Amino acid sequence: MRYPFEAAFSELHANLDTFVSSVFSCLESEFLVLPKGEGFIDYPTFEKGYEYLKQATVGFQNIEVAPVLEAFFQSPISFIVLRAMLGFTPSEWAYVTSQRTGVEVTQGFVRSLDRSVRIAPLTPWRKDRISRIKRERVAALIETACQLLKTPLPRVGPDKIHRLDKADTRDGPDGIRALAGMGVPYAVLLYERFLGRPFAGHRDSVSELVGDILESAIENVLAKAAISYRKTKRAERVAGFDQAPDFIIPSEFNPQVVIEAKLTEDDGAARDKITRIQHLAELSESGRKFQVIACIAGRGFGVRREDIKKLLLATRGKVFTLKTLDRLVEYSRLREFQSK
Repeated sequence: MRYPFEAAFSELHANLDTFVSSVFSCLESEFLVLPKGEGFIDYPTFEKGYEYLKQATVGFQNIEVAPVLEAFFQSPISFIVLRAMLGFTPSEWAYVTSQRTGVEVTQGFVRSLDRSVRIAPLTPWRKDRISRIKRERVAALIETACQLLKTPLPRVGPDKIHRLDKADTRDGPDGIRALAGMGVPYAVLLYERFLGRPFAGHRDSVSELVGDILESAIENVLAKAAISYRKTKRAERVAGFDQAPDFIIPSEFNPQVVIEAKLTEDDGAARDKITRIQHLAELSESGRKFQVIACIAGRGFGVRREDIKKLLLATRGKVFTLKTLDRLVEYSRLREFQSK
């Protein structure tokens, strides 16, 4: 099979559909396997938190601040279990808490707290080593959770659904105790998974690590060839670019090659990246004259053939995937900068 980066631009232009097919053939989806990342909670650890919280509340008979707060200090993972019972993101929990208690709980605070718990889920917290403000905020979060879990659902219109209208929290403490005591019917679990997208929270928490798979592979190729490069940071400002490319070779002071890298399972995100690459190509043509290279991965790029045609034209065929990344230097201007 012949790849677009091997072809002259005239051949590429005359056989766009063929070269789109060759790109599609080596795009592999990564959505079935996720990196765990730092702070991943496995089921046995989660279950320990669940059992500790269950015991502390006497089988969820006593969903009150004092026992739940004590459970948090003795077994921090119970905080994650409590959030799972609510079905809230950390930011949502912070917002509701600030509204209900008047205690200012910022999104940054609760995200940091959530991460600290996940890093050391079974290590008890010493109260004397926690600041007064932190204790107040944690207590406010737990107070809000207890209130919500103890209170039967308010009525909402027929065209709306309450966030706590779930199998375990729909009927307040009675529902929690019933499910904790008898187990959950499989159909109910399946339906709530359908509503909540399995692994959604974890996917969000490791989204940068997923993207790093491709960027790390590019760095390895550049390092192996001893090519000088500048890797930019997220949202970094670089002179001469309204949006900084992911890699600039050899430096931002003398850009000769720029690389945009994207691993995505979403076709919308893929289209956004292609638009960005087209803009870089226009910037090059307007006078700076650097080569634009696209390194792509994930099923998001394998959806729309017309988008890949635009990508091939913008990069003049210099489109590489994880499968063809070993030929990145050989078939681009990067070979001009290799020292090995």
